[in-house]
Amino acid sequence: MEDNERKKSNLRFNILIVIVVILGIFLLCQLINLQIVNGDEYRNMSSTRLTRETVIRADRGEILDSKGVKLVTTSTGYSLNLYRTTTDNEQLNNNILNIIKVLESNGDAYVDNLILKINPYGFNTENEDSIKRWKKNNSIDENCSAEECFNILKKKYQINNDDVNEARKIMAIRYEISQKGYSNIKPVEIASSISKNSVLIFSEKNSNFFGIDIVSSPVVTYNYGTLASHLLGYCGKITQSELEKVGDEYSDNELIGKTGIQYVFEKYLRGENGTRQIDMDVKGNITGEYITKEPVVGADVQLTIDADIQDVAEKALKADIDKIASGGYDEKSDATAGAVVVMNTKTGEIMALASYPDFEPQLFVNGISSDKYQEYNDVQALYNRAISGAYAPGSTFKMVTAMAGLESGKVSIYEKISCSGVYPAAHKPVCWIYTKYRGGHGPLAVSQAIQHSCNYYFYEVGNRIGIDTLSDYSSYFGLGRKTGIELPSETNGNIASRKHAEEEKRDWYVGETLSAAIGQSYNNASPIQMAKYISILVNGGHQIDVTTVKAVKNSDGTEVPKDEVNEYVNSVLGISDQNVDEKIFDKDNLRAVLEGMKNVTTESGGTAYSIFKDSSVTVGGKTGSAQAGKKTHAWFVGFAPFDDPEIAVVAIVENGAHGAYAAQIAKDIFDSYFYED
Repeated sequence: MEDNERKKSNLRFNILIVIVVILGIFLLCQLINLQIVNGDEYRNMSSTRLTRETVIRADRGEILDSKGVKLVTTSTGYSLNLYRTTTDNEQLNNNILNIIKVLESNGDAYVDNLILKINPYGFNTENEDSIKRWKKNNSIDENCSAEECFNILKKKYQINNDDVNEARKIMAIRYEISQKGYSNIKPVEIASSISKNSVLIFSEKNSNFFGIDIVSSPVVTYNYGTLASHLLGYCGKITQSELEKVGDEYSDNELIGKTGIQYVFEKYLRGENGTRQIDMDVKGNITGEYITKEPVVGADVQLTIDADIQDVAEKALKADIDKIASGGYDEKSDATAGAVVVMNTKTGEIMALASYPDFEPQLFVNGISSDKYQEYNDVQALYNRAISGAYAPGSTFKMVTAMAGLESGKVSIYEKISCSGVYPAAHKPVCWIYTKYRGGHGPLAVSQAIQHSCNYYFYEVGNRIGIDTLSDYSSYFGLGRKTGIELPSETNGNIASRKHAEEEKRDWYVGETLSAAIGQSYNNASPIQMAKYISILVNGGHQIDVTTVKAVKNSDGTEVPKDEVNEYVNSVLGISDQNVDEKIFDKDNLRAVLEGMKNVTTESGGTAYSIFKDSSVTVGGKTGSAQAGKKTHAWFVGFAPFDDPEIAVVAIVENGAHGAYAAQIAKDIFDSYFYED
């Protein structure tokens, strides 16, 4: 029995030895084949083939208006990348020049961030600090002339071309390479959005150009020029500092949202990049390629704005500013800027949001020129006055004072306060009518006080309720705190309150309360806050959530849950939801205040009657002329239709002289909204 087991064990052992010997012989033969028989061939193949993995940039999602109109779209374009190869400087320079000739023949631009210019020699900027900084960064003596700088770089890059135009072209690409760096696995982008003709030539004659690679890249297009520019925001190529913040998620030259919706919703709009593997020989010619990961298109962001209303609002704003500046009303004023907001009073959805001067976001996609950027800066065109501008609300604030007085029981809707023109308290402030006619309005109830914008009436109400009650109602109406709109750089604004005196370690003065009651003192609000205030007012005190985003839709058709979107937006903007206990206003008190606003536009003596007297929709409104140093900003806040408010319109013109002038903007919007197809 034991002998049989021993024999079986020996047999298995012998079989195993035979198998090992056979495998060893097979591997030895393969080794001989690789190293001796075909060694030269395989070594040659290994030394002449390089495998690289490149990024396939995902198309950005599109931005649409509430009706599906595509405001910003993305299409597939092509960029030209250059890898480092084994060529020497002379070959590299010739290669670059040949590439440029193809690009120029098809009208394609290439990167050129070189500060030098020729014919005549000079610098592309007049900023001496920028020139000195550039020289220092490139190890050039600060006393060198532009021509000397040119010759230094020409020698550095070993450019032998006698033609200075050709030398300058080569130098631009060599300079880009020196700034961005490149290798046999990391390219430098030398042209973006190139034409199909260039793509065809580079693809068909790939062997004539060393180290080039055509890659697909998203091309972002703003389909309506400057329309909603501050709301949409712009995107551009990622900077080095931005790259350091986002880590490995982005690559060089990738587009990233910089402002507006493009910035806040970058996570959703960007999509997910794919990867592509390419094989090249040592000269940089592509020998094979395949996709290892498909890109995923970014999500679409649908806004609440209506492109048609937005267009009307922007045109009305600009036309009114021009009219004021040219003396088209009773007086001429140096008006150059303003903002307008149109809000759905029932939902808080923004239907239009405009700031003027505006800008062309398309110019930023591939890099805006320094001259154009400076032009925008000179007039603060990139500043979103609708959400970032904080202005004293002036008389448009008087409905806050009125509701605070009525709701607190310090004044009734029937009580008349007699305006003598000079209020007999504190610093004895005057009503505007006294300044103009040396008299007063006489006895007025709340509706008439709003209609005639009587300062005296509101001084008295403010004095009765005190600053604490007034600041409480100001805050309730959304003033002095962010609305939470999905845009960066929203201002908190400010409300007059006792805290200002406490911070200065002094008492609060009655005169400050009187000033606050007519929208001055520390009161400052943005147009978006004022639109929220009017919407809360006409809703009888019900709070609303201000929003400009209707939905975020993934490329697979699914919709991102609203709660997820809100949480993400809050994290990006660093804001938190605010829980406010609602104050439901007494219907009689509310009616009296709203009647006063209707009288502003429909009754002779109303401060906006001259603008709305022929309006076929009944509008409730209030004008305001707020002092800001030597300037007087013109406000109008309003809603329509009066019996069942649908939209609120807020307009401001900086240095617009009189609130009635800003009312024309609102009238144009109301007319278009209610009566144009």
